[in-house]
Amino acid sequence: MPTIRPSRETDVPAIAALYADYVLHSTCTFEVDPPSPADMAARRAEVLGRGLPWLVLEETGQLLGYAYCNWFKPRPAYRYSAENSIYLAAAAQGRGLGRQLLAELAAQAEAAGVRKLIAVIGDSGNAASVGLHRSLGFEPVGTIRSCGWKFDRWLDIVLMEKTLGDGDRTAPRAQ
Repeated sequence: MPTIRPSRETDVPAIAALYADYVLHSTCTFEVDPPSPADMAARRAEVLGRGLPWLVLEETGQLLGYAYCNWFKPRPAYRYSAENSIYLAAAAQGRGLGRQLLAELAAQAEAAGVRKLIAVIGDSGNAASVGLHRSLGFEPVGTIRSCGWKFDRWLDIVLMEKTLGDGDRTAPRAQ
């Protein structure tokens, strides 16, 4: 049975390897060079340092996916709006595990004080990611056309959002 848990430092090499496959073979990320495990460790430390979740999905000791969120933009005013990222190994796809992982990420982001979760989906043709986000209540807010160049072609990004908790109905708690 797959489990979702907070990431550990020992997960970083597997996280980096999973992400490298996406970087090298997919248009869902616009990175073109895979980050090293040290780079991924630094990214993870930044997320955790902000009190935000970085989760992993594992089954029988094998990492099948991960998800995290980080401030939408680096300025402190964005600290209540976070961009989510989710990546699944092929063995986890089509089993409903992405939905479970993203739902848990949203719950933990809300508990951390996030009021708006934002998906920046690479490649407007990425129906699986759009569908996953839509199934969890994310709403489309726009498409930015031809803003990325990868694999010798222009790519769009799809923006989706999900309000968490009170959203903009109340002031956030002090941080």
